[in-house]
Amino acid sequence: MVISSKCLGRMREDLFFLLKRNAFFKRRVRLSSGKISNYYIDVRRVSLTSRGIYLISHLIWEEVKKDDISAIGGPTLGADPLVSGVCMVAYNQGKELRGFLVRKESKKYGQKRLIEGSELKEGERVVLVDDVATTGASLVKVIRILKKQKVEVVKTVVVVDRKEGAEENLAKCRCPLISIFTNHDFLEEKKPDE
Repeated sequence: MVISSKCLGRMREDLFFLLKRNAFFKRRVRLSSGKISNYYIDVRRVSLTSRGIYLISHLIWEEVKKDDISAIGGPTLGADPLVSGVCMVAYNQGKELRGFLVRKESKKYGQKRLIEGSELKEGERVVLVDDVATTGASLVKVIRILKKQKVEVVKTVVVVDRKEGAEENLAKCRCPLISIFTNHDFLEEKKPDE
C-alpha cells in the first residue's frame, strides 16, 4: 500500500494536534538528562492510544521502509509502543521486520538479558526509535551496546527532538537523527492568519 505525500501530510498534522493537545505541557520539570526545562512533551500520552500509535507508526515506517534493515528497536520504555507499531505496519505492507528493546541494565533473573525480543546477529542492519530525544544519551548507549555485537545502526528516528544535543551526539556515533517534530514546532506561536 502506497501512502500519498498529501495523506502523510495530513497524518503529520493530525499527530501534531494530538501531541499539542494531550502531551505538551508548559511548566518547569526535570528531564531524564538532569536538565531543568520550562516545557515537557510526554509522547506516551499519545503513543499509547490507538490513533496516536497508528499515526506515529506510519510516519516512522515511511522514514525507514527503503532502508535495508531487518530489525527495529530502541531503549525501553519510550520505544516500546513504537517498535510494536512499526513492526505491524511493516507486516501489513509485506515486509518482515523484527523488533527488540534494550533495557537500562540486564535483568537479574530469568535469562538475564539486556536486549529483549529478537536475537540480533553480527552484521545486521537496524534502525533505532524513541519517543523524545534530548541529549540522545539513551540512544548513544544503545548504539554502543549494539556495536559490541557488531550490529550496524543505520539511523535513529524520534517523534520529537528537543534540540538539546541529541543530533550532535548521535553524529559522533555516525548515526543520523531523523525527527518527525522538533521543539520549535511546539514552542513557536502561530499568528492567527497563518
